[in-house]
Amino acid sequence: MKKSFLLSVFIIVLSGCAYLGTAHYNELFGPEQTQQRIVGHNTGSGAEFLQHVQPVLDSRCVVCHGCYDAPCQLKLSSPEGIDRGLSKERVYNGTRLLASTPSRLLFDATNTSQWREKGFTPVLNEREQSEQANLAGSVMYNSLVLKMSSPLPEYDILEDEFDFSLDREQSCTAMGEFDRFADSHPHAGMPYGLPGISRAEFKHLEKWLKNGGKMAHIKPPSKAALAQAQRWESFLNQDDLKHQLAARYIFEHWYLAHIYFVQDSEKSFFKLVRSSTPPGQDIELINTRRPYDDPKVERVYYRLMHDRSTILAKTHLPLALNDSKLARLYSQFIAPDYHVDSMPSYLPEIASNPFKVFAAMPVKSKYQFMLDEAELIIMGFIKGPVCRGQIALNVINDHFWVAFADPAKAATPEVGQMLLQHEDALALPAAEESNALPISSWVKYSKRQSTYLEAKVKLANRMFQNGENLTTDVLWRGEEINNNAALTIFRHFDSATVVKGFIGQEPKTMWVLDYALFERIHYLLVAGFDVYGNVGHQLITRLYMDFLRLEGEQNFLALLPKPQRKELKANWYRKAPPSLTNFFESGDEFSQPTGIDYKTQDQQHELYGLIKQTLKPVLSPRFDYTQVPEPLQQLNNMPAKAINLLPQISFILVKDGAAEHQAYTMIHHNAHYNISSLLNEEGQRAYAEDTVTIVPGFIGDYPEAIWYLNNQQQVKAFAEQLPLMQVEADYRALKSKFAIRRTHPQFWQYSDILHKVAKQYRGVEYGLFDYNRLENR
Repeated sequence: MKKSFLLSVFIIVLSGCAYLGTAHYNELFGPEQTQQRIVGHNTGSGAEFLQHVQPVLDSRCVVCHGCYDAPCQLKLSSPEGIDRGLSKERVYNGTRLLASTPSRLLFDATNTSQWREKGFTPVLNEREQSEQANLAGSVMYNSLVLKMSSPLPEYDILEDEFDFSLDREQSCTAMGEFDRFADSHPHAGMPYGLPGISRAEFKHLEKWLKNGGKMAHIKPPSKAALAQAQRWESFLNQDDLKHQLAARYIFEHWYLAHIYFVQDSEKSFFKLVRSSTPPGQDIELINTRRPYDDPKVERVYYRLMHDRSTILAKTHLPLALNDSKLARLYSQFIAPDYHVDSMPSYLPEIASNPFKVFAAMPVKSKYQFMLDEAELIIMGFIKGPVCRGQIALNVINDHFWVAFADPAKAATPEVGQMLLQHEDALALPAAEESNALPISSWVKYSKRQSTYLEAKVKLANRMFQNGENLTTDVLWRGEEINNNAALTIFRHFDSATVVKGFIGQEPKTMWVLDYALFERIHYLLVAGFDVYGNVGHQLITRLYMDFLRLEGEQNFLALLPKPQRKELKANWYRKAPPSLTNFFESGDEFSQPTGIDYKTQDQQHELYGLIKQTLKPVLSPRFDYTQVPEPLQQLNNMPAKAINLLPQISFILVKDGAAEHQAYTMIHHNAHYNISSLLNEEGQRAYAEDTVTIVPGFIGDYPEAIWYLNNQQQVKAFAEQLPLMQVEADYRALKSKFAIRRTHPQFWQYSDILHKVAKQYRGVEYGLFDYNRLENR
C-alpha cells in the first residue's frame, strides 16, 4: 500500500500537476479569481470538512500555523485564515521605522478580495474550478506533495539546510513561484522539518482540495449559551452613562478572553467585541488598532461574538461567566454611589490613560474587578500580541511570585485622591500611538514615573509610619476563597506562563502589585501595545516596563528590614547600567521600618514562608513541585552544568499502564546578574545560578523537547542520567534513548498522545500546543 501511494505521488509530479510556471497556469486555467468557499456546517461538503479535513489541519498544520507568529501569517485555524492565505510581511518586526498596517482576521478585511489587495496570496486554487486545476493551483497541495516526494532525511538531527529560528527567512511562495522554489528547496514541503502526514490524512486533504476546498464553521452555540450571551449583552448595553462607562472598562480588560458560560456543557467560546450595531442585530465589528481607540460611531455596543476558530493554548484565555459573576459586576460598578456626567474622550492622550478615563469610578471597585481574575489579566500580556519575542519579555525574571496589596488598605479614598492628583504623571507610552521616538520618550516618561513615585512614597511613609500595618496583613487574601491571590510567572526566554499558586523553589524576586501598578501593566503591555507599531513604540514599551517591575519589587522589599532592602536590590541588579543605578538613587525613599518581627538571619526566606502561610487557604496545589514522585523529584536539584544544557520547556510523558499517562513539565530558569540590559541579555547571564523546576501537568504552550518514558525502569534511568550531563553530546545521547525528536518516524502518533493527555489535564483550559520552538538537537 505504501509503495502504491508513493507511486501515485510520483505520477502526479511527472504529469505536471505539481510544478507549473506562472504563464502556464494562466494559459491552462485562466486568471486568478477569488472563490466563495464557506458553506453551512450541515451541508454535505461542510460536514465532510468538519469530520475529515479540519481534524487533520488542526493536529498536523495548526500546531505551527495558528497565530500572529505563524510563518507567512498563514493561519489555518479558521476558514477565514485558510482563505486569506500567505503574506511576505512580518508581524513581528522589531526594526521597522514606521508602524505597519494591521492584518487581523475578521477586523482588517471583511472578504478575500480585500486580503488580495493587501498583498496576501492564496494557498487554495483561485483559477478555473476543475479537479486538475484545484490540485495544480494549490500551494497547500503542492507543499504536501513536495514533502511526500522529498521526505525528511533519515538523520536524528537535521542539517543546516533546515532553519528553525523564529526569525528565519520565509519564502511565502505564491503558486506561480512554486516550481522554482521546489527545485531549490526540495525539503521545504509541509509539515516543515517534521515527518509527513499519513496516507489516510493525505487522501482526506487531497479529496477536499480536488473538490474546491469548501469549508464550514463549527456548529453554532446551544440555545442555552445564546440565551446567556443575550443576558450579558443586555447588561453591557444599557443606556445610562454609568452602565456605558462600566461596560467600556470591562471590555478594555476582557477583550482578549475566551468567554464561556458555566452552565454550557458544550463550552462554546465567545469574544467580547465592539460593534456599531445593538443586540439583536448582526455584529458589525469596529476596527481599531487598540481597544480604546476612537470607534468613529455615535454609540458603541459591546457584543459577544462566537469564536469559531480552533483553540490554541498560546492564545487561550478562558473566562467563566455565570449569575454570581453578573451580580459581582453589578455590586462593583453599578451599586456604588458615583456619577458619570459625560462619556470620556477617545483622544489618544486621554483614552490611553485609564486613570483619566475611569476617574469617576471608585478605585476599590476597579481594583477588586482586576483581582477577581488576576491570572487572566496578567495572562493578557503573556498570551496577547506582546507574547512573542525576547525584547518584549527580557524585562522580567525567569521565575518569580506575585501577590497583591489588599484593596481595604491600598484602595482607600486617600490613595484614590493621590491618583487623581497625579493622573498626568501616570500617562503611558501608548499616548504616542504606534510611532514613537524611544530616547526622548524614555526621558519624558522616566520623569513622570519619578514624580508619581515621590507622591506614592510620601503617602506610604504616612500610612505605614513606624512600621504600623506593614506586615503580611497588607496582602490581599483572596477573600479566603479566590486562588488568584497568589500567582507564579515563568519566563521561557521568548515566551512566558502565569499560573495560580506559588510554584517551585523560592524565587530570586517577588512582586507585590497595588491597583495603580496592576492597571499600568495592563494598559502598557496589553490594551496599549500595538504589535504592528514601530521600533520606537516597542522599545519605549519595554523600557517603561523596567519602571513597573522595579515598583513591584520595591513593594515586596518594603516588608523586609531596611538594611536588607538595599542589600537584596544590589544583588538583584549586579552589573546594572548607570542609568538604572541613577534611577534607584533619585527621588525620596520609603523610609519606614517593617512591622514584621524577624526571627532569623535569612529574612527573605522567612518572609516567603510568612507570605505562604498568610495565603495558605487560597494557594493552588495544582502545580505543587513537591508532589512529583521520586525519582523525578530529584531533578529539582540538578547541578547548573546539566541545567545549562536543557531547553526552556520540556514535557515528560510517563506511560502508566496500558493506556494511561502521567505528565510533567521541566522548566529551565535562566539566571541573570540583572535584566535591565535591553540588547545584551547574553552578557548578563549568570549560568552558574541556573535552576530547574519539575512540576506535575503542563506549564507552557511551546514544548521544545518531548520525553517519553515507557516504564518505571526508564523513569529511573532518565532521572539518574540527566543530572550527569556535562556537554552537548551527553544531552543528544539521552535524547536518542528517551526523547521524541521532531525527526522521529512516529512523531505525529506521539503528538496525538501528548494532546490527548493535555486535554485530560487542562480541561477547559486546553488548546493545541505550538511546535515552532521544537528543538533540533
